[in-house]
Parts: sequence; C-alpha cells; structure tokens
Amino acid sequence: MRKMKQNIFKITAALAITTVMLNSCGPKDNPPLVYFPDMYFPVAYDPLMKAEDAYSDHENEIPAFVKNGGATGMIPVDGTVMQNKDGIAESNSAAAMTPDQYNAGYAESKGITASPLKAAGQKKDLERGKVLYDRTCAACHGTAGDGQGPIVQSGAYSGVPKYADREISVGSVHYVIMHGRNAMGSYAGQLNAGDRWRVAMYVMNAFKGGMSPATTASAAAATTDSTATQ
Repeated sequence: MRKMKQNIFKITAALAITTVMLNSCGPKDNPPLVYFPDMYFPVAYDPLMKAEDAYSDHENEIPAFVKNGGATGMIPVDGTVMQNKDGIAESNSAAAMTPDQYNAGYAESKGITASPLKAAGQKKDLERGKVLYDRTCAACHGTAGDGQGPIVQSGAYSGVPKYADREISVGSVHYVIMHGRNAMGSYAGQLNAGDRWRVAMYVMNAFKGGMSPATTASAAAATTDSTATQ
C-alpha cells in the first residue's frame, strides 16, 4: 500500500513538472523575435497587405517587414531582372486591357500558328510542355484535354471546354494562358515566357493533331506585335 502511494506521488509530481514546463514555453504578451510571424500569429489576411493585426503591436518585429512598411510579401531586390532564357519578347504583357482590347488580341492570336521557340528543340519543348500541363492544367482540363479533370469531376467547378471542340491555335492557347479567359485566370505568374509556349505547343500536339506549318520568325513577330498593341 505504501509503495502504491509512493508511485502515485511520483506520477503526480512528474505531471506537475511537465505542466509547468509546457506552460513556461507558451506564448507571452511580448515574445522574443519571431522569424515566422505568419505562423506564430495565425491571422487570415491577404499575403500582400500590411499585417498590423498579426504582429505590428509587438516590440520585436522583423526588420525586413518593418522596412517594407509592414507588408508580408517581399518585393524583389532592386535591379532584379526576371529570367527569360528563351529570349521571348513580351512587351506590356501585364498591362490592363478593356474587353474590346482583350477580344481583339484574342482574335489576332488565332493567326499565330507556330511557337517562337527554336524548332530544333521542339521535342524537348513538347516533353516539358506535357510535364507542365499535367502539373498546372490537368486538374481542370483533364489529362486527355476533355475538360474532365478531378476538380471538374468533383463537382467543384464546371464549364471547362474540350479542346477538340474548340477553334484554337497555338497562339490563342498561349494568349489564354497569358491573360486568362472567362472563369480561367491568367497563369503568367505560374509559367514563364517560354514555358507558356511549351504548354500551348503540347495542347495543340496532344489534343488538336499538331500545329499548322509556319515559320518561327513570323510567329515571333506576330507575338511581339500582338502584345505591343495591348
């Protein structure tokens, strides 16, 4: 009986010590420097807004965030240039357009029947295009290009067209990837200049029987002219 009481006392003491230790590690009114405040103070907000409610009332703020006016989204370092190893010009690619400007650009893009990428690398471009399509587009458009990706099949989203039923060209596919269309937003932020063309090439080759013959030079010129007028 005495041994049982001793065991109970030891267990109780151990639980008490554990409780004290855990509480001592808990949040404080003014915690030390927090390297990941978005995780430490879980407040839902737009990633580019000033996170005043999250941590600006605390004394130990992250200097980089303070320098950025409290914004959590870090801007590129001064002088940063976006990588564009393929050398594809896209002037005013992010410029806002009116509906008429968008529709005019879309109609013009249908006349682009070849990618501005080098023809010698077409095989590798198509291989990469497939990887990017499966990773970025198939969730809605489906691996077969039939508009029956897992998101659509789940019932969460509908109205995704079947490529075989659409009158498209490699230029118009690229245009939609670049600027979005209807319920689909732009993927210019997810795919760089060359990769957008690779996905468009893959779509045409996999689901539309290939691209119409055209010179690479004319396609590149048409792309530049189209983006410059937006």
